[in-house]
Amino acid sequence: MNIIIEGIREAFRLIFTLDKEVFDVVFLSLRVSLISLFMAGTLGVPLGIFIAKHSFFMKDLLMRIIYTLMGMPPVLCGLVVYIVFMRRGPLGSLKLNYTVTVMIIAQTLLILPIIIGLTVNGARDKEGRIKALAKTLGADTFQTLKLFIYELRYSIITALVSGFSRGISEVGAVMIVGGNIEGKTRVMTTYISQLKGMGQFERAVAVGIILLILSFIMNTILYNFQKEKSC
Repeated sequence: MNIIIEGIREAFRLIFTLDKEVFDVVFLSLRVSLISLFMAGTLGVPLGIFIAKHSFFMKDLLMRIIYTLMGMPPVLCGLVVYIVFMRRGPLGSLKLNYTVTVMIIAQTLLILPIIIGLTVNGARDKEGRIKALAKTLGADTFQTLKLFIYELRYSIITALVSGFSRGISEVGAVMIVGGNIEGKTRVMTTYISQLKGMGQFERAVAVGIILLILSFIMNTILYNFQKEKSC
């Protein structure tokens, strides 16, 4: 028991003293996840709205593919990205494997189906009511789109928070494409995995606590939006 207490105490000491090694990993994790979220959100939200608003050939098949990709194993996503960018791969000349850039690409591909799928679900439920309201108000195409986005704000926030949570807690894809290189591609989840293997539980607990705090913050944001929606 004393060992556990001492380990937790040391973990909090590392956090409160802003240990450089720990927080370098934290900041890189946030950088990768936030850039990935921005890219996936920029692509996913408009695509989700477009898919929900329009009927086209094989739309049902496309939605089945999106729902399947929402649960795609991270290691599979990482493997596909790694093969594409490996030396003999289609984009091997770019030499992106084991860089932050390819980690962002992998996380973006992992998050994108989640944002598209949740946006489609939210838009599909409100599409008829929003169109009727826009017609009543005499809104043009651009005004209708603005109204659509405003009415979907809760669904969009839910999609973005879910995407961020998926990205920052992911280990398989970034481990495969990034390689967990110290000072270069090491993020929180891969760092925890490495520290566990080395028996350095104090640092692993410190990073784990920070990861939990970030998850708590994001889920609090989501909870508050959902609470506001229900009021």
